[in-house]
Amino acid sequence: MTDKQETMPSSIEVGLKGCCPRCGKGKLYKGFLDLAPKCDVCGLDYSFADSGDGPAVFIMMIAGFIVVGLVLWVEFTWSPPYWVHAALWIPLTLVLTIGLIRPLKGWLVAQQYRHRAEEGRLDK
Repeated sequence: MTDKQETMPSSIEVGLKGCCPRCGKGKLYKGFLDLAPKCDVCGLDYSFADSGDGPAVFIMMIAGFIVVGLVLWVEFTWSPPYWVHAALWIPLTLVLTIGLIRPLKGWLVAQQYRHRAEEGRLDK
């Protein structure tokens, strides 16, 4: 392992904190989901980062598994009316999806930095 990799913060830590993937101190976001142009501590340019639809796909899989599993369990156990399902699952779905989007996007940006991911190119 090189010195650079030993001092680099973990990708999970960066995702949860929403901080710079290189120094672990600067802010990654300038808004809720908009990336800052660069780190305000170490100056890392975030133009390399393009998480695309990755966070949304992970969230659909995670939240969908949790919510659908609970919906089926509640339905087959108690058979409540539809308004109870709406009162339970709409807020849970919102909390899960909104709560996971920033950490997952931060984690994917940190993974792109750590593995030097770039857009694919075709050489002729």
